Amino acid sequence: MIFGIGVDQVDLNRVRKLLDKSRTKFEKRCFTESEIIYANRFADPSKRLGARFAGKEAVMKSLGKGWRQVNWRDIEITGGGKPEVILHGKAKDLASKSKIDNVHISLSHEKNAAIAFAISEVSN
Repeated sequence: MIFGIGVDQVDLNRVRKLLDKSRTKFEKRCFTESEIIYANRFADPSKRLGARFAGKEAVMKSLGKGWRQVNWRDIEITGGGKPEVILHGKAKDLASKSKIDNVHISLSHEKNAAIAFAISEVSN
């Protein structure tokens, strides 16, 4: 059964500006170590980081929460192949309390935009 859905779109030019201005600060605030390593394997990491940023926002919406209630790094989106969501800390606790046992995610990016769609699912 679906608990919630979420969608978010990110302007990749904005992500590029953040990376140029304060790469380390932005990365450490919003992404896990594995997300950073994955994205930096590519010539333009802003596409992967932007898609994951949109994904984290979409997951928060599907959980019925916002970025003031969940830490960005508490939501991890795996790279390569089918993306998977791994919840940590407060996000994991919120999901457990709501009996959410799976979060599905779909990511897509173009030259200047990334989009994500998430579904939080509870078992009957």
